[in-house]
Amino acid sequence: QVQFVESGGGLVQPGGSLRLSCAASENRFSMYLMGWYRQAPGKQRELVADITSDGSTRYADSVKGRFTISRPSAKNTVYLQMNGLKPEDTAVYYCSAGRFRDSTPNYWGQGTQVTVSS
Repeated sequence: QVQFVESGGGLVQPGGSLRLSCAASENRFSMYLMGWYRQAPGKQRELVADITSDGSTRYADSVKGRFTISRPSAKNTVYLQMNGLKPEDTAVYYCSAGRFRDSTPNYWGQGTQVTVSS
């Protein structure tokens, strides 16, 4: 069974930083589009950022300039460095993997809570 192991969430003050990590259990995901989505209470799940196997990135407008997505070459791991966190970034963050942009991802992690509060 495919697994995505996420880590790095937690409680941080506004302006602080966190780094999320996600490791897929199978090497074939090194060829997949991988990304991060988030879902705040009462809101729909939304794309935060994604990255192709060759390193092409895409970001939601709300996080551009503050968040950075990355993945080691030929690895089934993806990271999300989050700087300048704001209370509105509070959400459950989900790692994802799929074949194509603008399609619903085929695989999801279990989610990790990020809370930005003073």
